[in-house]
Amino acid sequence: MYDVLIKGGTVINGTGSPGFISDVAISGGKIASIARRIEEGAKTVIDAGGLCVTPGFIDTHSHSDLMLLDNPHLEEKVRQGVTTEVLGQDGLGLAPLASPEAKEMLQEHLAGLLGTPDIEWDWSSFSEYLKRYNRKGIINNVGVLASHGAVRIAVMGMEDRHASQGELNKMKEILDECMRSGALGLSTGLIYPPCCYAAFDELVELCKVVAEHSGALVVHVRNEADSIMDAHREMLEVARASGVHLHISHLKTIGKNNWGRAKEILDNLENHKKEGLAITADQYPYIAGSTALSACLPPWVHAGGSHEMLSRLSDPEERKKIRESFDHPTPSWEDRGKREGWENVIVSSVGSNNPAIVGKSIAAIAAERGCDPIAAVMDIVLEEKNKATMVVFQNCEESLKEVMKRPWVMVGTDGIYGSGKPHPRLFGTFPRILGKYVREEKVLFLEEAIRKMTGLPAAAFRLTDRGVLKEGLAADVAVFDPLRIADRATFEEPRQYPDGISHVLVNGIPVISDGKPTGNLPGQVLTAK
Repeated sequence: MYDVLIKGGTVINGTGSPGFISDVAISGGKIASIARRIEEGAKTVIDAGGLCVTPGFIDTHSHSDLMLLDNPHLEEKVRQGVTTEVLGQDGLGLAPLASPEAKEMLQEHLAGLLGTPDIEWDWSSFSEYLKRYNRKGIINNVGVLASHGAVRIAVMGMEDRHASQGELNKMKEILDECMRSGALGLSTGLIYPPCCYAAFDELVELCKVVAEHSGALVVHVRNEADSIMDAHREMLEVARASGVHLHISHLKTIGKNNWGRAKEILDNLENHKKEGLAITADQYPYIAGSTALSACLPPWVHAGGSHEMLSRLSDPEERKKIRESFDHPTPSWEDRGKREGWENVIVSSVGSNNPAIVGKSIAAIAAERGCDPIAAVMDIVLEEKNKATMVVFQNCEESLKEVMKRPWVMVGTDGIYGSGKPHPRLFGTFPRILGKYVREEKVLFLEEAIRKMTGLPAAAFRLTDRGVLKEGLAADVAVFDPLRIADRATFEEPRQYPDGISHVLVNGIPVISDGKPTGNLPGQVLTAK
């Protein structure tokens, strides 16, 4: 007798090949049989007539790191059909913690983006950190990237300078330990301190370590707007010099003057793929992005950590210097007011002091306060102790679709948790693609969209035991109605679960059954195979 039998669904197996009607049997957490008709009984039978049966989706860009430790029953992703999340993104990961001082600095630094749940940070090494997810169990699987930011803080804090040779050697030792402990690769966010302080040579030397373990470099490039070609050129040179697999996070073009450049930028990357470089990317299907509000400030303001940043924001003379920086942008940092418009920068969550400003633009808040937008940003970051986040409208549909069509671009939510109005991508990314861009607008065929959500990311991150529905592989499975699946989350009301997903299984165990959570926690920490 099988554990689970899914009967009569249209199996879309994650390879991009056409769907076919079949039964799927599961035993011991694995796919036991895929056949037109399976007669043997099962403990649980799911009638999938008229529904699609696919591999569970892989969120290639997740910020659930702390929240899953706090609440292993998190529903935001499994409600979308996600069975695996890739954590440790943008160089903003949780390990290693080299000292109490490094831990405090990292906690303060990550508060605005990953939140401040009341959990004990009781790990030191990367391997100890991975084990932390097994303490209570987790609802879905996680794979974890080593974090450039955490590695750099462990060696040289938040200092705004290049690493010495000795410091670089120490970082390489730590990174090697992370990779040996199961990291899928290295992430860096080259707009975020301390990652943005790194020189080209530092990135190359670290990526050589990653390449030795066949891992990926997952990067938020230094610039996604006017200097995007230079930013991509830097990372292509890093990949060529180190031999690392380059994966570009949330690939997009920012600013009206760059929207029409999407094809040029994508073609350039594809030309380098043809030359032999391993290049992939991910994307979220929204024209707005989201991150910490303090990302509006020049990188030098963050030097020394959040405490030092807040001290600068309290000093009138330092505030003058900050304001002057807005008049002198650099290739790795630009004035968002000039680039996107302060009317398009929306406060999405705060710590506790200004709940009334959530959902309002910086332009509107500045008008209410009788100050200019730069002063408003500085004041909010200071008042909220760097715990404010923002949503920024910065892209267009045509550019988004151009990126989406490329066969090497996969899907990531980049979902950020918050107390106010988080970006709706946290709740709706995968159903939005399947509803809006597959069924309604026909930007992608269904089989190709599923491949981008399953088989493609599994191969890119070397999760070779899942991502495809095949006998002997892990039974991560999503069952949904292709005629009903749709996102419901909006920017105005983001906390709404999608429609049309009836069943989700993680390692053969149902976590969503008939559209409702089961309470099971079958998730595992995944390492590359």
